[in-house]
Amino acid sequence: MKPRIHVMSVFVDDQAKALDFYTRHLGFVLKHDVPLGEYRWLTVVGPDDTDGVELLLEPNAHPAAKEYQHALTEDGIPVASFRVDDVESAHRELSERGVLFVQQPGVQGDLTVAVLDDTCGNLIQLLGPA
Repeated sequence: MKPRIHVMSVFVDDQAKALDFYTRHLGFVLKHDVPLGEYRWLTVVGPDDTDGVELLLEPNAHPAAKEYQHALTEDGIPVASFRVDDVESAHRELSERGVLFVQQPGVQGDLTVAVLDDTCGNLIQLLGPA
């Protein structure tokens, strides 16, 4: 067996708002948008890897999901990390687009990291080479 990550979930409090943020601000592209009753199977992928790992923008409708999401955010723990080539440049570009950063870029070991608020209940870490 050679397992590979195919889909990873991020709980969001509003799928439409999440799709807008992750595509318009972060630069992901829509992969799947399948209606499932009240919610959708809604995934995005990196623009240069459209057959790569899908990020599922999953509704936080279950009480445990809301509690989990809230606890991580309150404790300042990012729910996901996205690799970028240059964290400082990404920070400047996203800040100009109105993205709120809760942690400014800083070097941690051999990485530069910054943490942003995705407006859907999550903190997201950007990381790249120091």
